[in-house]
Amino acid sequence: MAYATPRAATQGRCIYYGTVLHFLRDPGTQQDPAAWQLFDPGALVVGADGRVEWVGPEGEVPPELGDGTPVDHRGKLIVPGFVDAHLHASQVDVIASYGEQLLQWLEKYVFPAEKAFVDIDHSRIISGLFLDTLLASGTTTATVHPTVHKASVDAFFEEAENRSMRMLSGKVLMDREPYAPPDLKDPSVEQAEADTRELIGRWHQKGRLTYSITPRFAPSSTESLLQMVGRVYQEMPDLWLQTHAAENTEEVDTVKELFGGRSYIDVYDRYGMLGNRSLYAHSIYIDDQDRTRLSQSGSTIAFCPTSNLFLGSGLFNLDAARAAGVRVGLGTDIGGGTSYSMLATLNEAYKVLALQQQKLSAMRGFYLATLGGAEALYFEDRIGNFQTGKEADFVVLDWAATPVLKRRTEVSADFQERLFALMTLGDERAVRATYVLGQERYSNTNQIAVPPR
Repeated sequence: MAYATPRAATQGRCIYYGTVLHFLRDPGTQQDPAAWQLFDPGALVVGADGRVEWVGPEGEVPPELGDGTPVDHRGKLIVPGFVDAHLHASQVDVIASYGEQLLQWLEKYVFPAEKAFVDIDHSRIISGLFLDTLLASGTTTATVHPTVHKASVDAFFEEAENRSMRMLSGKVLMDREPYAPPDLKDPSVEQAEADTRELIGRWHQKGRLTYSITPRFAPSSTESLLQMVGRVYQEMPDLWLQTHAAENTEEVDTVKELFGGRSYIDVYDRYGMLGNRSLYAHSIYIDDQDRTRLSQSGSTIAFCPTSNLFLGSGLFNLDAARAAGVRVGLGTDIGGGTSYSMLATLNEAYKVLALQQQKLSAMRGFYLATLGGAEALYFEDRIGNFQTGKEADFVVLDWAATPVLKRRTEVSADFQERLFALMTLGDERAVRATYVLGQERYSNTNQIAVPPR
């Protein structure tokens, strides 16, 4: 297992051979076969600029593209790089922390850990570990919460830039005690805005990096802070916005006490925070009126099943959100979530929906982890599938990563059954290689040990 030194961009065109799957739209609950393309065996042609030049059946590579260097992943599955719609780089050290629900968990575990990010060296070490772990899990794009410290933002973006990864992030904003501890709060709204504008100027749209204005959540924000957030977001039409909403019943009650209003989503709407490129993690305790408003405004939701289960928060209603036309991505929500792996997250998503008498097919699951995530972040014009001209971020998955997965694959009746087994039994061990802009950034060449008969 190794984090690969990328091949030089001057090496030219490459042709990646394997089973290739990507999506054109949401397959929905009825399994629309026109929503995906499956090439088995297939080929993916990537140019020297790291963009997709062609995808299709192995034997039909256009002659003018046939001079590429062959890379053999036959017997493996090639899919677009996974997109994580919500997680925290600052919570690496608190994953798997015992016994609390959201507000108590923040106070007991998260806030003490986040204080260390005032130090740039600590921020760099953790950011590097965090990003390498994403690559090892097949994730190539994510929208990430750091901390209130400018150092945490600078370190994160520096490390992401070094790896050429498409990443969104922004300084966490919070100024209301006790939901923002005294040593983790912005000293004033004016200083919060000044710091945010400074960081936007330094990092926004630099290469593959994007700035997302990041109020932690409504309880840790005064009305003045949310007014500032909405104003800056509306002022800069190419800016992103990310926060949390309606994750936990106690949190929802707190928002009602602090702000009044019809609903949690309505509070954000009041301050001009809804719109294209605004993302609301969790959004469990919302109603049809909220979903309609999110859809109409172009706002999106990050579905975070492992976190919602681990913290006892509740069950997200995917079918209702999609029926209302809301864009939905999948989030690991590290460290409330318990795995960096999108495959493990899909496994838990299936169970969350099953408890609500809903179904998550493998096709829809992989859509959510790839193109669905890209759509939730408004990056579908750049990543998420293998259409010509897209940035060639992709992951190679091993059907035989573990003995159990290998055996289940061997007895599967068809491709969709195999894919569902991978979605249910797979995790980071199934990631054979991860490519960013056509360059190998992670490689796992370990083979499973098969005992002799």
